[in-house]
Amino acid sequence: MEKFDLGLAFVWEYDVDFIALIEETFQKAGLTTFLISYYNISEITNKVNNKELTFNFYFDRASDVEQEFENLGKILNRRKVTIFNPYNKVLRAIDKASMHLEFISAGLNVPHSIIIPPHSEREEIYISIDDLAILGRPFIIKPCNTTGGGMGVVTGAESLKEVLDERVTNTHDKYILQEKIYPSFLDGKRAWFRSFWAFGQVITVWWDDQTHLYTELTFEEMNRYNLKKIISITKKIAEITNLDFLSTEIVYTKNNKFFLIDYVNDQCDMRLSSKHIDGVPDNVVKKIINCMLKRVIKLKNLAV
Repeated sequence: MEKFDLGLAFVWEYDVDFIALIEETFQKAGLTTFLISYYNISEITNKVNNKELTFNFYFDRASDVEQEFENLGKILNRRKVTIFNPYNKVLRAIDKASMHLEFISAGLNVPHSIIIPPHSEREEIYISIDDLAILGRPFIIKPCNTTGGGMGVVTGAESLKEVLDERVTNTHDKYILQEKIYPSFLDGKRAWFRSFWAFGQVITVWWDDQTHLYTELTFEEMNRYNLKKIISITKKIAEITNLDFLSTEIVYTKNNKFFLIDYVNDQCDMRLSSKHIDGVPDNVVKKIINCMLKRVIKLKNLAV
């Protein structure tokens, strides 16, 4: 049986640079990589199924788009291949309603929220004027499981009618209605952050929710603005979800509180800022890849 250290599955055209950097980094370290995409998914699935090919580790960036990749991952899982972000853990982690309740139980700050059932389960719902008043205006409407790039999110809702209209857009999804949280300003910057849990390490960057632009966050800035709590919050999210790689949005408010906004993103956008104006700083992407490399080397050595 042919075995590679890392299987890399991807279908998004903007993942090409990220995947190429992973391959370059791993191969420089003497590890082998194997790419899987639309052009060879059927062939590779057959080879894995027939025990002609396998991997030590599998990094899946495609199963959220195509079922075939999840099918391959399930076969690999049965073969005891280490899958980064196992599917059963992802399904739990991306459910905003479940995470909302778990984060509250863990003592993390989340916006005031109302969780409503899927339209397919209950067509009629009752939300009182008092309930909506707690959220304030405008408030946010989010599907609980339809994720990625703000898909289906309404950030400036004002009325119950908007809630009812959105429910029929994704009839099988729960919805969460959230209070809108406003950041403080730190030397003119909106105190809005994207924090990555990257294979055992926390990497946090500035992320402007209005422009969607990233800026690297330095250790000096983290100390100056008393932002170290972001590290413990991100670690707590990793502990709750048990994912290998995720990002979350954290807002520092005027009353010195840290609020979780977009709870868990398991398919992090890794477009490079050198190629895309709203991409992740190249140095941050490289740090994330190096964290993955260290995790693979450590686990591989433990398995010997």
